[in-house]
Amino acid sequence: MRRSKSTIAGTGGLAPYDLRIAIRSLALASFNLHAAPVRVWVRNSSILSRKFIICMPDATGSTPPSSKLKVFLRRLLSFVVLWTLVLTALFSGNRLISDYVFLVIMVFLAATGLAEFYGLASRRDLVCFERWGIFGGILLMVGTFLNLTGQLGTSGSPARVNDFETSFLILFVLGLCLRQFVSRSNTVGLLAISTTLFGLMYVPWLLNFIQKINFFPRVEGHYYLLYFLLITKFSDTGAYAVGSLIGRHKMIPRVSPAKTWEGFAGAIAVSTAASLVFTHFLGAKMAGMNWKHAIILGVILSLGAVIGDLIESLFKREAGVKDSGRFFPGIGGILDVLDSLLFNAPIMYLYLRHVLTHPSGLHPGT
Repeated sequence: MRRSKSTIAGTGGLAPYDLRIAIRSLALASFNLHAAPVRVWVRNSSILSRKFIICMPDATGSTPPSSKLKVFLRRLLSFVVLWTLVLTALFSGNRLISDYVFLVIMVFLAATGLAEFYGLASRRDLVCFERWGIFGGILLMVGTFLNLTGQLGTSGSPARVNDFETSFLILFVLGLCLRQFVSRSNTVGLLAISTTLFGLMYVPWLLNFIQKINFFPRVEGHYYLLYFLLITKFSDTGAYAVGSLIGRHKMIPRVSPAKTWEGFAGAIAVSTAASLVFTHFLGAKMAGMNWKHAIILGVILSLGAVIGDLIESLFKREAGVKDSGRFFPGIGGILDVLDSLLFNAPIMYLYLRHVLTHPSGLHPGT
């Protein structure tokens, strides 16, 4: 890492110029994730007669490979433990356990992830109605679950569930406007409403597609959910492994310095191979699935996983933080575990609805 040293001459006590330089350096350092020490010297000062080590931007943004590996393995372990609990409940054979354990975990992920997103927004001084947004996210998840399971007298068909979500979002926006009407302290209503709504769409609404996959009518949704989770995580694993071994060409260094084009290719290759293996052994449990769809989905889901990861990296970099939260000590937050899943969930759902289960779609073995 490059170090620079600036020498400031002072006379007698701490000069105002010295103080301004130190404060400015600290302020700049607070907005950078990857920092190298910069030494600021204050000489001939009766108050501060020693050097200060202040973190300043490092152009390379590099992190020791061993540290990256530890974080990756910890996040992978967290992912495995979390979704093993979900899948164990789903395949338990007891509908009461499978449905409501699944619901509790999904609501927890939505609420915690949304709270982390609003935390990132607050670091950029973007005001929002955090409590209103989290409450709305929980209602969206629970309402969708009740519709999908037919507990509101509905059929649980995709069209009915989509109608519920549309109606909910209309009421939610109306509620945000009414909330702004009664707010006495917030004078930036457009910003508050936009930030709150985007958070709801980014976390609970996208996460909601996992419920739609699991409860998709007339198919064994558990297997599609298992497939979607595994292929997405194999994409992350392939990107990390190949990028660490032979990665040389940076993708978007200003957003994520560690991402390389070689890792991107590894993500596609590994996820596609995993998709073919999964389809070979469990394709009979998945209506419409065959090797052609396995290749297509392997490529598409790997693309979605990388894009989802980059989007969250963009949010974190703008907020000036390394992790979205501190839910997992030494690992990060819920969004750090969910980032690659959020955009893949609607992709998997739409492919399931409009291709795999479409009357004109290919049948297994064709």
